[in-house]
Amino acid sequence: MAQVTKIDSNDTSLRIAEEDTIGVLPVTPVWKPYEPNSYSEFGGKITTVSRNPINKSRQRKKGVATDLDANGGFNTDLTQSNLQDILQGFFFADLRRKGEEEPTSVTVQAGDDTYEVASTTGIKVGDLVYASGFTNSENNGLKRVTAIVANTSVAVAETLVNEASPPSGAKLVVVGAQGGAGDIDVDASGDFATLTSTTLDFTTLGLIPGEPVYIGGDTAIMAFTNAANNGIKRVKSIVTNALVLDKSDSAMVTEASTTETIQLFFGRVLKNETDNLIVRRTYQLERQLGAPDGALPSEIQSEYVVGAVPSTVSLKIGQADKLNVDLGFVATDHELVDGPTGVKSGIRPDLDEEDAFNTSSDFYRIKVALVSSSNEAPEPLYAFAQEFEITVNNNVKPNKAVSVLGAFEVSKGTFEVGGSITAYFGNVSAVQAVRNNSDVTMDAFVAKENKGFFVDLPLISLGDGLLDVTQDEPVKLPLDMLAATGAKVDPNMDHTLLMSFFDYLPSAAEA
Repeated sequence: MAQVTKIDSNDTSLRIAEEDTIGVLPVTPVWKPYEPNSYSEFGGKITTVSRNPINKSRQRKKGVATDLDANGGFNTDLTQSNLQDILQGFFFADLRRKGEEEPTSVTVQAGDDTYEVASTTGIKVGDLVYASGFTNSENNGLKRVTAIVANTSVAVAETLVNEASPPSGAKLVVVGAQGGAGDIDVDASGDFATLTSTTLDFTTLGLIPGEPVYIGGDTAIMAFTNAANNGIKRVKSIVTNALVLDKSDSAMVTEASTTETIQLFFGRVLKNETDNLIVRRTYQLERQLGAPDGALPSEIQSEYVVGAVPSTVSLKIGQADKLNVDLGFVATDHELVDGPTGVKSGIRPDLDEEDAFNTSSDFYRIKVALVSSSNEAPEPLYAFAQEFEITVNNNVKPNKAVSVLGAFEVSKGTFEVGGSITAYFGNVSAVQAVRNNSDVTMDAFVAKENKGFFVDLPLISLGDGLLDVTQDEPVKLPLDMLAATGAKVDPNMDHTLLMSFFDYLPSAAEA
């Protein structure tokens, strides 16, 4: 074999598989691909201690390896779906899904347009489902459920095309609900605006307090007449025929619908959980290192960060940029595998090509305001931000022991959420909020190509606030954020950070 001269970075790749237990892969792991822009610490860092006995030569003697610190960290762009699964690990929680099924076939019989499914769990009449991955384009897109045969079929109002064997991965996802004609109204007479209904039972939609909903479809008959009643809102509380809302762009107004069939859109939710809903996941990070010169193309070298527990994540939002995220793992061990041995076994799916979100035209709201007990649309503390960062730190630490090189386990710490803002100064309200240690809340809404996500911090404290006055520049306001459980301001908001991922949003969300 010829001498190895170099391996180019473009010959490397990154995949991640979830473990069954820490350090142990399942029988057939799924190695999901990722697209790193760069790496931080990745691998195993060895600590050595040299021998330095008292001797006439005054020279040290060869030392020994005493410790190994294994870590994995990388930066990647944020797309609609590339990080949803892995973020579960950083939240120590499961995604809260509505209904998601993979149909076995699509049939059209006497006008009955139907998806055949093995399970109808989470799907009901009146739901809006988003179909994707089917060969026939008519079978993809937004559909309204009209009938269900339990664990057999889902019928929709739209026209479908027979498809006996849909491709693997074709699926139906519940993305919303549609009310009957004149069934959903707005009552703005109380402290917070409320959606009311006669027939629709809001408690059956799978919503939770703190979750966002987008109100209104793309046609006039599917939205409220008053524009202030449409758009992104946050659910404050839920009972059978009333959905109390806050965090609206504009103050909502009382409106009784007539013939309108109001559409509501929602997504899968991820938030830090409490008690028995806390779930720890561990992973193995595989970085393939290319084949050495003279080796067969299949003889790929690789390294593995083993027993990796998600530790830190940072969402960076800068002006005229794309959204990107830093992910960091603390692990128990690091392994190297040569080309002839080959990569570890398992399934390696192809990468789904998706566009990144940008910070110029895809952000439709990024708002910091005082927490209000009687106003669903409080005034923001500033008009525009130059940059924004949200950070999560699980304060993960490796457990070291005698007889173990590396760590035998990893312990989680406090779920700590913070960040920073650099805003354009407009008035003293934000500085006063810092001084008063006011209860503040923050949220952001991003939408692109009928998809999007929402980020919510129900309660934060602001720090810094020292104005930056530079000649020939606008005055800047740097702020630090320290988030806490929202239960202090609302017992229903028992989380520090919540994200919601919309598989479908109407085009109106991007207007």
